Amino acid sequence: MNRSFTLLSVATLAIGAALLPAGGAQAADTRARPKPAQQAAADTTSEQRQVLTYWTERRMEAAQPLDAPGPKQKLTAAEPEQGSAWTAPPTRGQAGGGVDLQAARSSGETWTGGGAVTRTTGRVFFTTQGRNASCSGTAVTSANKSVVMTAGHCVKMNGAFHTNWVFVPGYAGGNRPFGTWAATRLLTTQQWNAREDVNFDVAAAVVAPLEGRTLVDVVGGQGVAFNQQRRQQMYAFGYPAAAPYDGSKLIYCSGRTFDDFLATDDHGLTCNMTGGSSGGPWMLNFNESTGLGTQNSVNSFKYNFAPNWMFGPYFGNEAQSVYQAAQSANAL
Repeated sequence: MNRSFTLLSVATLAIGAALLPAGGAQAADTRARPKPAQQAAADTTSEQRQVLTYWTERRMEAAQPLDAPGPKQKLTAAEPEQGSAWTAPPTRGQAGGGVDLQAARSSGETWTGGGAVTRTTGRVFFTTQGRNASCSGTAVTSANKSVVMTAGHCVKMNGAFHTNWVFVPGYAGGNRPFGTWAATRLLTTQQWNAREDVNFDVAAAVVAPLEGRTLVDVVGGQGVAFNQQRRQQMYAFGYPAAAPYDGSKLIYCSGRTFDDFLATDDHGLTCNMTGGSSGGPWMLNFNESTGLGTQNSVNSFKYNFAPNWMFGPYFGNEAQSVYQAAQSANAL
């Protein structure tokens, strides 16, 4: 079955069930889980300095939709492997937030409620095949306090890992209130790495400390959960940059998810977000007053013939393996 679809990232031509203690995430038993694919990024001080210098405001603001390939036929080779339910709780950062409430259902409105989500969610920037690209990502609770969850195509596409990879939490109209964080390591599932299977469009980045502090110490971290029940109420966040959005604001959708009945094993959600929102978090148990929740998927793709639906991969054992490897990595 041929299905046309669009990954939710943007690019432009380059210039030059156990609830863990609140103290943080701890490693689960990963002996039976597949190891993720990994690639070193800016893992030296000089490389990090070069990457941070590269990302000027002009380059960040110049993103355009990325023409990404979709599946050529119905996916039948593999489904996400499901194991025991597992959850790590959110971590509060140093900054405060607002408490305004939002509607229980939204298909793509500006988030005005403040709270932790405005610090933990951010824009991701990288270079791919000579172009500068933009996605979204989330700081999550992790043992090394340095993990950003995002989509697989936001770290690798067309056979190559991206370069110049940075995370800008709390991005707002060109402002970077919490700094720019350079990735030292990129990780994705073996299935995305081998064949860009959208059932496994999950990735993580480990980011270097900034001015002696870790990412989670500065902005906090959302919780993260794997092997959860389907068809639950979720909130999705991201920085869509294709019309009618421009990448300057945090946008959200909310509602009860449904199962993709067309070509994947993904969650579906009614949502109007566009390119650039890829990698943004889908959260369970989201508290509108605190802005804290538990990440359980990422913005991944839309079918071209159904622009009001967005899809995100099921967080099974493969996604958990990516997270566990990322939180165990040395961020320095």
